[in-house]
Amino acid sequence: MKTIEREYKILNKFGIHARPAALFVKTVGQFQSDIQVIKDGNFASGRSIMSLLTLEGYCGSTLKVSATGPDAEEALDAIGDLIKNKFFED
Repeated sequence: MKTIEREYKILNKFGIHARPAALFVKTVGQFQSDIQVIKDGNFASGRSIMSLLTLEGYCGSTLKVSATGPDAEEALDAIGDLIKNKFFED
């Protein structure tokens, strides 16, 4: 299966805390693809709130997100929209 990777800059003021992490996991849950998130060499599952919180994604930090599966491109588009819209916080 093909893996697609994209990088996203965290734009919301408070970064990845509980609410954005929950929205991220909810978004990922709509897709079949396996989603991995990487920040500073640390890996997290895109399906785990706790795993995402351990990355300590602050405003301005960059996340690399990889998707492997039949709907990988659609999943990354949805994740990109979520991040671009600052997790609907601002």
